[in-house]
Amino acid sequence: MTNFYIVAGCRPWNRKAYDRHLKSQMSGDWDFASTIEELNTLMERPESPRFIFFLHWSWKVPREVWSRTECVCFHMAPLPFGRGGSPLQNLILLGHNHTKLNALRMDETLDSGPIYFQEDLCLQGTAEEIYVRASSQACRMIKKIVIKEPPPTPQTGEGLVFSRRKPTESRLPELQDLETLYDFIRMLDADGYPRAYLEYQGFRIELSRACRYDGRIVADAIITHVGDAHS
Repeated sequence: MTNFYIVAGCRPWNRKAYDRHLKSQMSGDWDFASTIEELNTLMERPESPRFIFFLHWSWKVPREVWSRTECVCFHMAPLPFGRGGSPLQNLILLGHNHTKLNALRMDETLDSGPIYFQEDLCLQGTAEEIYVRASSQACRMIKKIVIKEPPPTPQTGEGLVFSRRKPTESRLPELQDLETLYDFIRMLDADGYPRAYLEYQGFRIELSRACRYDGRIVADAIITHVGDAHS
């Protein structure tokens, strides 16, 4: 009997990584969900999925799903350090240049489940470049899980929980140097995320595509009236 696998991801780079690394390469019955409705439809199939893999998911996965199906999510922090929201941004704010990408089994507590694999992940580049890199790496980890079906290992050690960032926290704070400013802009530079911004005399200036050149930063700017901007 052919195993059935679901991969779920709500960002466009998730689908691209799935098409490239899994759909075209792996044996078995594979399908992709980008919304809750699509996932619910797939869950209505008569056969139960062997695994559900969540590359990037903005919604809470209900107990009735993860309790009856082996659900695997991916989190970019050296767990148990860095559980919780916005790990990429929180790690960059703490000065990290590298982290760990974890494939872990979902349970009732956020990011606390046992880990199948943990691999190095570089935090250089824009947020979107990092997310694209992580999606491709996660798909390669999915291959290992499907082929080897390893038992996950419980997390050990003292944990630290990150708080999920709010859109208002994308406003540029007082920063001491260009390197910190560059990191702040790039860590928010991804499609669908609230980019770094500042407000000046009734205008909102959003910054992206930052590059460093000989003691200066060159970046794209979108300028709107404050009343017209989306925070």
